[in-house]
Amino acid sequence: MNLAIIKYNAGNIQSVLYALERIGAEAIVTDDAAEIRAADKVIFPGVGEASTAMGYLRDRGLDVLIRGLRQPVLGICLGLQLMCSYSEENDTQCLGIFDEKVKKFDPAAGTLKVPQIGWNNIYDLRTPLFAGVAENSYCYFVHGYYASLGDHTVATTDYVQPYSAGLHRDNFYGVQFHPEKSAQAGEKILKNFISL
Repeated sequence: MNLAIIKYNAGNIQSVLYALERIGAEAIVTDDAAEIRAADKVIFPGVGEASTAMGYLRDRGLDVLIRGLRQPVLGICLGLQLMCSYSEENDTQCLGIFDEKVKKFDPAAGTLKVPQIGWNNIYDLRTPLFAGVAENSYCYFVHGYYASLGDHTVATTDYVQPYSAGLHRDNFYGVQFHPEKSAQAGEKILKNFISL
């Protein structure tokens, strides 16, 4: 199987590669349009800031490329957020694959620290991405912005308020947490993605 990880200026690619190795999968890391189009599956990871990342994607035509992909695509963390319609982070127009908007956590709404860093449970799990993953499994999160609940929500988490831990539309999937750092649940999600 031919698995591509989209290379852009938003890190955490190495930990994704290690996680794929652990489940016996190999991937190429590339920003080459032909290689990405030719892949059987595409992973769109990311840790970073939305407007800078979108600028990088637009400068290289990767925004149009990603929207046009027909094979299964998995956005991780910032990858999920960039697949939404809009992010409050520096007033950023995103890829618009999912209709949901990305908002900043309001720390005044409670006593929880922002950004959210650490383990949290995911529930209301739908779509084959979560097949065999137990309701309320714990996954690892690091983020100060969140995708609101909407028509494409396929997993939910509570932090400050309920929000989308997973999104799905057609061949596009996104998770707000880091499956590559989420122990057995994350490993199962990556295996499910590879077998879609």
